[in-house]
Amino acid sequence: MYKILNFLFLIIIFLFFFSIYNYYSSNKHIKNINLNRLNIDEIIKKKITKITVLENDTNDVIVFNDTFSEEIRNETPRSFWNLLKFKWKKKLL
Repeated sequence: MYKILNFLFLIIIFLFFFSIYNYYSSNKHIKNINLNRLNIDEIIKKKITKITVLENDTNDVIVFNDTFSEEIRNETPRSFWNLLKFKWKKKLL
């Protein structure tokens, strides 16, 4: 039974890769690719003319919050290891 399933999977995989190869090697696909490569400048110019320009409406939208820096200055200096020591001492008590 496993041999039959393995053989079917192998055939499906082979057909998949074969169909991909046929599509990409077809004359129709190759002609389309060559045509696009030749006309790329014209295609880009057409697409650029359709782009709309939006107004800049982001002036004074972001307000910087400077109160956080004041809070840091007012508090005692912190150290990561000191915080761990404090928690460790707290657990022992």
